[in-house]
Amino acid sequence: MPVPKAQQSASPHPQPSFVLIRPQMGENIGASARAMWNFGLDRMRIAAPRDGWPNPNAVAMASGAGRLLDEALVYDSTADAVADCTYVFATTARPRGLTKPVMSPEAAMELAAQKVAAGEKVAVMFGPERAGMENDDIARANAIISVPVNPDFASLNLAQCVLLVGYEWQRQVAQIEHSRVEMIKTDWAEQIEIEKLTEHYEDRLDQAGFFYPEQKADGMKQNLRNLWSRMPLTKADVQTLHGVLRQMVRWKERGDE
Repeated sequence: MPVPKAQQSASPHPQPSFVLIRPQMGENIGASARAMWNFGLDRMRIAAPRDGWPNPNAVAMASGAGRLLDEALVYDSTADAVADCTYVFATTARPRGLTKPVMSPEAAMELAAQKVAAGEKVAVMFGPERAGMENDDIARANAIISVPVNPDFASLNLAQCVLLVGYEWQRQVAQIEHSRVEMIKTDWAEQIEIEKLTEHYEDRLDQAGFFYPEQKADGMKQNLRNLWSRMPLTKADVQTLHGVLRQMVRWKERGDE
């Protein structure tokens, strides 16, 4: 039976429960809490922790995610920990001689997101540090999550595995910004600004005799315009390039005096 815990401050967002099966070290439980909270997950369940509960080492390691430990549901067995769930995943690196669907973390969390959105109770089980889950644990799972790791060194630390699955969950339910440019006190240059920059360079290069021979001048100017168009210039970049050219011209004029 679970130790009663109020979960009034739990995140309102539907999500799977992460179930630590017979975890052995409080530090790893705390690190797992941190990993979960990194990705907005706060439904922690703990089945038969080796050193009992609560564990001060877990609290020390949680570092900012202590609420998850305070609200964790603690059970006597794996069966109790997943009794109310409708779909259960088991994370394991080794084949166990059981016929089950085997999924990558990405595919598993895609399915989990679908089931959670449909109102199902989903759990992901993580085995103890030393040897992982036993067949009796895995037999209770509907599917296995297998991480594509180095086959010669397949063992993952408990918190690492929690972090990896948590990240894949976040990818399924959050709007991920895969790439961005931090704009510091500037904006992207508009086409008119690029056009003025091009004209400035063309004028000065023409005066310097750069566009030679004459029959190739149009092609050279087109190449120069194409160069500017390929560059993701900011307003600050454009002003800098104008300034560079003006200073070079002033320097040349001073040298001719």
